[in-house]
Amino acid sequence: MVSEAKRFQLSVPVRPAMVADRLSAMFHDHYDFVWRSVRRLGVAPDAVDDAAQEVFVVASRKLDVIEAGKEKAFLFGTAVRVASDTRRALQRRRQAPTPEHEPVDAGPALDELVDQKRARQLLDELIDQLPDDTRPVFVLFELEGSTMAEIASCLDLPAGTVASRLRRARELFAAHVARLEARSNQHG
Repeated sequence: MVSEAKRFQLSVPVRPAMVADRLSAMFHDHYDFVWRSVRRLGVAPDAVDDAAQEVFVVASRKLDVIEAGKEKAFLFGTAVRVASDTRRALQRRRQAPTPEHEPVDAGPALDELVDQKRARQLLDELIDQLPDDTRPVFVLFELEGSTMAEIASCLDLPAGTVASRLRRARELFAAHVARLEARSNQHG
C-alpha cells in the first residue's frame, strides 16, 4: 500500500521550469571547468566550444539521473567521453587543428602573451601524449587542483587507482619534459 505522501509525490510531475533552473545553474557553475577540461583532454582549439556544448546537451538529457551534489563529477565524466569522441572524429577526418586565436587586450605585453600561448601549447602537447586512462587524473589533480578524494568520486574509481594513475602520469609527463629538454639542449 502506497502512503498518501508517496502517492502525492508520484502524481506531481517535475515542472519544466525546475529542470531549466537546474540545468542553468549547472551551466553557470561549471561551464568554465567543462571548457578547460575538454581542452586539456585533447580537443583541438577550434572544437572546444562545440565539445563543451555537447557535454551540457548530454546533461540536459540525463538531468533526472544526475545526483544532487554530483553534477561536477557527471559533467567531467561526460567531458572525458565527449573529448575522446571528438579526438577520434578529428582523426577520422584527418584534419589538422587550426591555431588557437585569442583576443588581445590591453593587459600583458605582446611578447608575454606570445610566451604564455607557447607555454600553453607546449603543455597541451605534453598532456596529449599521456594515455587516455591517466590524462583525466593528471588534468584534475595538476591543473584543476582537485583532491585525490574528489577525483576518485568524480571518475568513480578507487583511491588507490587514482593514486597509481597520477603517479604513472607524472612519470610519463616528466619523461616527455626530459626528452624535450634534451632535444632543446642539442639544438642550442
